[in-house]
Amino acid sequence: MAKNDKLKTASVLSFNRHLDPSDGRMFAVNWADIAKDDVTTAILIQEKSVRGTISNRPKNSKEIDPAYIDAAVNKANLQTVDVAALPQGKDTVAVSFTLRVLPNVGQPSACNDVGFSERLSTVVSAYQTDNKFIELAKRYAVNLANGRFLWRNRIGAENVTVSVARIVDGQPKNTLNFDALSNRLNEITVHPDQQKQFDELSNWVQAGLNGDEHVLLKVTGFARLGEGQEVYPSQELILDTSNAKGAKSKTLYAVKDKEAGLHSQKIGNALRTIDTWYPDAEKPIAVEPYGSVTSEGKAYRQPKEKQDFYSLFDAWVNENKVPTIEQQHYVMSVLVRGGVFGESDK
Repeated sequence: MAKNDKLKTASVLSFNRHLDPSDGRMFAVNWADIAKDDVTTAILIQEKSVRGTISNRPKNSKEIDPAYIDAAVNKANLQTVDVAALPQGKDTVAVSFTLRVLPNVGQPSACNDVGFSERLSTVVSAYQTDNKFIELAKRYAVNLANGRFLWRNRIGAENVTVSVARIVDGQPKNTLNFDALSNRLNEITVHPDQQKQFDELSNWVQAGLNGDEHVLLKVTGFARLGEGQEVYPSQELILDTSNAKGAKSKTLYAVKDKEAGLHSQKIGNALRTIDTWYPDAEKPIAVEPYGSVTSEGKAYRQPKEKQDFYSLFDAWVNENKVPTIEQQHYVMSVLVRGGVFGESDK
């Protein structure tokens, strides 16, 4: 097929993810003991029943009547919730997970169009030859070094440190340590004092993406919160609400036997929060086809502006319209993320 022939995106097109984190397990430790590698005390999820107050916004004029308000606040707002906290005698939460960095970025796991697959392979190979995934590897490494994967557990902590070990033959070969609080979440660089270790970490990630080496990392983030302080596992989305009456109003994620944990999807979202290439960027956002940030109810990459993944990807592969280097990084980061991107005939 000639280089300039216009193609149509395959109707069946999907990609596996290439940053593959496990669920995160949460443990209680003492800050003074983290160097001993004694991370064995799991944090358990417990139920708590509380009597809340009525505090919702009024819906109509009736609900702002003083008599109505008095009657409403006198009603018991009983709730059962899941909670997780550090026990007395332990002042630090540890979140531990493993991360596989996989090769063959841009190679579809399913594609029903040979011509499209060949053109895609040419595009990805050219990018890899020119860039070696250096920029993407650095940005993923930043989110390990700054402890973004700790999410709310990072906020307000007195100290936060991250340990990243390269696992070879089932054993840690090298271990890198980072002072996470000195690496800001809204920046894509690390503190100069940590540059040497950071360069090694980004080289590990780059080697995995390029397929030069098998890369498996064990990552542990430590956040010093204080004895007895609440910690924040992932919250479960309860899809079956048929028995909602009397059910818990908050259900936390347990890896097993009530042991608190973070969803692998939540950790993955933190690691791919590298997109500063969207229009008028002010902060990194998670790599998504439309630049979606659900907590803000906003899509930063609008199809109307031709800055969404589909517009850039289709033009690059189908029409050989090579985007700017920044948008090339973005498109490749979406392929690292993985997903189903086929174009329906309907």
